[in-house]
Amino acid sequence: MALPAFAARALGPPPLQPEQGAPARTTCPRRHSRVEAELAASRPGSVAASVRASPPRGVSLGFNSPPLQDKPPKAFSSLAGALRAPLFALLPRGRRRRMHDLRRRWDLGSLCRALLTRGLAAVGHSLKHVLSAIFSKIFGPLASVGNMDEKSNKLLLALVMLFLFAVIVLQYVCPGTECQLLRLQAFSSPVPDPYRSEDESSARFVPRYNFSRSDLLRKVDFDIKGDDLIVFLHIQKTGGTTFGRHLVRNIQLEQPCECRVGQKKCTCHRPGKRETWLFSRFSTGWSCGLHADWTELTSCVPAVVDGKRDARLRPSRWRIFQILDASRNFHYITILRDPVSRYLSEWRHVQRGATWKASLHVCDGRPPTSEELPSCYTGDDWSGCPLKEFMDCPYNLANNRQVRMLSDLTLVGCYNLSVMPEKQRNKVLLESAKSNLKHMAFFGLTEFQRKTQYLFEKTFNMNFISPFTQYNTTRASSVEINEEIQKRIEGLNFLDMELYSYAKDLFLQRYQFMRQKEHQDARRKRQEQRKFLKGRFLQTHFQSQSPSQGQNQSPGQNLSQNPNPNPNQNLTQNLSQNLTQSSNPNLVQKENRGGQKQGSGQEQSDGSTSNGTNDYIGSVETWR
Repeated sequence: MALPAFAARALGPPPLQPEQGAPARTTCPRRHSRVEAELAASRPGSVAASVRASPPRGVSLGFNSPPLQDKPPKAFSSLAGALRAPLFALLPRGRRRRMHDLRRRWDLGSLCRALLTRGLAAVGHSLKHVLSAIFSKIFGPLASVGNMDEKSNKLLLALVMLFLFAVIVLQYVCPGTECQLLRLQAFSSPVPDPYRSEDESSARFVPRYNFSRSDLLRKVDFDIKGDDLIVFLHIQKTGGTTFGRHLVRNIQLEQPCECRVGQKKCTCHRPGKRETWLFSRFSTGWSCGLHADWTELTSCVPAVVDGKRDARLRPSRWRIFQILDASRNFHYITILRDPVSRYLSEWRHVQRGATWKASLHVCDGRPPTSEELPSCYTGDDWSGCPLKEFMDCPYNLANNRQVRMLSDLTLVGCYNLSVMPEKQRNKVLLESAKSNLKHMAFFGLTEFQRKTQYLFEKTFNMNFISPFTQYNTTRASSVEINEEIQKRIEGLNFLDMELYSYAKDLFLQRYQFMRQKEHQDARRKRQEQRKFLKGRFLQTHFQSQSPSQGQNQSPGQNLSQNPNPNPNQNLTQNLSQNLTQSSNPNLVQKENRGGQKQGSGQEQSDGSTSNGTNDYIGSVETWR
């Protein structure tokens, strides 16, 4: 069919025909336009037609192969078909190339989707046959009833639907990971005790000291809404900074402490009041001096806390109120550490430039003089000092620091060493430190973080949000010392060594006592619950037995008392009677003895038994 004149002008001059004898092109030339290729293909017998009928790129039929027979190409049936190629030719060359690449990618994506669909269908078919074989072996007897494949498919579908329904219901009932059903405790290995795992030697602990029940049982009725106050005695390098942060950031409270970013101190107010319940570094700061000891805190804390609250009272009345109120409301706590590790940690801290010059060391109303407490260094700090120099200083406060900070220094004349002999002074300081430590509301050990957390929670009835972490690698552990240096450090801290041994023994005994008490309370609670359930069962049994006795005596009274009799009442009575006899044989023996004595007095014995049961049930109801 001939093209119109304007279409011929749009198409341009016809392409040049190849010369006679020229070899036919086997691939579509990229340097020629697509318009020429399509126009050449539309003409029957042209070279382009042979190119279209040729095999794909990379496949050659050889020179002597016969020409391929192809169907005659379709000619343009309308003007739109004739204009399609010129309009495509008007696009830029880069745009045409991108459209061609997009078409090739689309074909590749369709092929991939088709392969994926067929592959999934094949896998599903294979899985179906495998499951059918499995269910045929398991549910073999069902195959004789009907078609086994159909039944296995229905059973498989029912099991899948049941599993999905159970998962959905479980997510609604127990969405969190704390659900006991999701833990599968019956199939999992027993969880190790977190308190025993932090130190294996506690399982072989043998007590050395004899403590009374009052010494082991530490239960403080801490009233955070009243006037009770926790006072934290912070000894250097014992992990007190970490424990102090736990107190202000990690306790579940009705009104938590307000801690702002960039500030060390937090505001720990009582619920509904503007008074603090915690006296520590991170709540009130160093109000009594840097790292104040027992002597400073016991004389300073009442003046700071109660002085602000009762400043309008007269001095004489305020002093009496202070003395009466100090021992009742102030609960002292502290943390101790192994003396050798603490000593090495303090040396490393001093080596980095720490001095603690701001410490007041106030005792008996005055700080010590330079003669009573001379300095070990002459410069601004003692940075870079070697360990030998640190140990050689006789005035080093790191020696026996824990005993000195926990004892009452007023008993030995404060820092005046000439008041009493050194041996007597050491004995008084050690006994005072032991007594104060034993009567404290709580103390913990750095080497037992989880046990420290447990005892604090049981003592003050406060729970921490996250558990404590036991750090076995510290700066002190990185210091390598030989046996000689270790013995010398132990000799310089011989009072701390004895105090730590005493504290560790008391600490572990308190922990064991509290754990045993917890287990006993749980066992007692289970026994009381069983008694309560048993009382409910006996009450139901005797209530069901009384109408039957009335029916045997007079039918009219039975109808008046029980207008709706139960036809299965006799079976229930027999079952309950058998259970009662198996659970309480003494009661059955008493009833038999009463029946053997006199037949007419059976009602009286039944009345006494019911009265005893009612008393028992009344006691159970009172407990409930």
